[in-house]
Amino acid sequence: MTTAPATPPAAAPAGAPDPVDAPVPLRRLAPLAAQHVLAMIAAPVSTVFLVSGTLRMPPGATSSLLSAVLLLCGAGALLQSLGVGRIGGRLPFVMLPGGAATALFLQIAQEHGAPTATGAVLLAAGLLLAVLPLYTRVVRLFPPLVMGVTVLLIGIAMIRVAARLVTGPDGTGEPRAVILAGLTVAATTAAYVLLRGVWRQTSVLLGMAAGTVVAVVTGLGAFTPAAGGGFALPALLPFGTPRFDVLAALPLLVFSLTTLAEITGQTVLNSETVGRRPEPARDVPRVARADALVSLAGGLFGTSLMVTSAENIGIGRLTGVRSRFVTAGSGVLLVALGLATPVSRTLAGIPEAVVGGSALVVYAVIAVLGVDMLRRADLSATGHGTLTAALALTAGLLPLLAPGLYTGFPTWARTILGSGVVAGTLTAVALTVLLRPRGRRDAEGGGDPPGRP
Repeated sequence: MTTAPATPPAAAPAGAPDPVDAPVPLRRLAPLAAQHVLAMIAAPVSTVFLVSGTLRMPPGATSSLLSAVLLLCGAGALLQSLGVGRIGGRLPFVMLPGGAATALFLQIAQEHGAPTATGAVLLAAGLLLAVLPLYTRVVRLFPPLVMGVTVLLIGIAMIRVAARLVTGPDGTGEPRAVILAGLTVAATTAAYVLLRGVWRQTSVLLGMAAGTVVAVVTGLGAFTPAAGGGFALPALLPFGTPRFDVLAALPLLVFSLTTLAEITGQTVLNSETVGRRPEPARDVPRVARADALVSLAGGLFGTSLMVTSAENIGIGRLTGVRSRFVTAGSGVLLVALGLATPVSRTLAGIPEAVVGGSALVVYAVIAVLGVDMLRRADLSATGHGTLTAALALTAGLLPLLAPGLYTGFPTWARTILGSGVVAGTLTAVALTVLLRPRGRRDAEGGGDPPGRP
């Protein structure tokens, strides 16, 4: 995430409306809102195709899921931007499906079935709502070191899942699929290096488009849009009745708690960007409630947890436009895209190897974000950070490197220890608490919650 500006934005003149609450004329609102949509559209599109490819969904189901995700992104942007009572931060936020949360959703779906993964989303969203009264206590369990371990392990685990989109379930890919995925990665890289501004932020989407064109022109893949047209609502419960299994849901339950640290940082940064004095104790629970409620709706439509988008904070900094009505306009555009089934049905025809190549880029970036979080943690030789990170990463990587390690253990133990994300995160939390100096533990009994790791 970009760092805070050296000087805060100028305050509004006396008697003038707060910039974040100022209306924007329609002639300016439309292009500004479209810019926000362009900055985040690659995330929902690539996420849906990753889910579709991993779970082998037919084109029609993929189209319906994409419509649902776009509708939820739009509804979330409206809720966060405009607010309803104590729900929504009333800040210029846009929402999208969380990449790390999607990774865990797929992990649960592959190991326990898609209905269990849907149930896990509903449980995780409910847990996030339930712990908000304890916000200041919970957020302290997830300093940069713990967040870094969690995100790094998620990225590593999902690189393996993304690779299966290229190689197929048996792990032996056809050369043409590997070549097509490689060309998609190259196109994505070229777009990111050569383009600037909002176009660079859509490099994943542009890479997918280029990969699809190459597939059609060279015969390396086929473009097969789903049949149908017009406008339609997405399917409710596409994976059937949710199944609730707390042990199977542990990866998402733990992750939902870690999002409080992420939400804190994004809310503080967004407040500073629009010139509002940050008030985490008031605003973070409002943002988290909106995240949780949209995620509950997402579970009913087959998505994973929905989160606020940091990319759009950067757009606000670049343009200098601080009005929350701009992101509300983005929400309206996203709802319209979600209802326009020709758009989602066309996008559903993207070849699987192209999706795999894009997913490799997305989840490799997630892994690097974890490394960056660890870099900001205290890993000096004088503290316990190095030992904590080393043991937590060992606990998290063992299930990936030695999949049969816990075969002889009881089911509940295999569920916890066999999930690298859960094992690594719980190890990091436990060691952070146990090895923290007593004086520091006592000193941290109160005060404001920390910012984003």
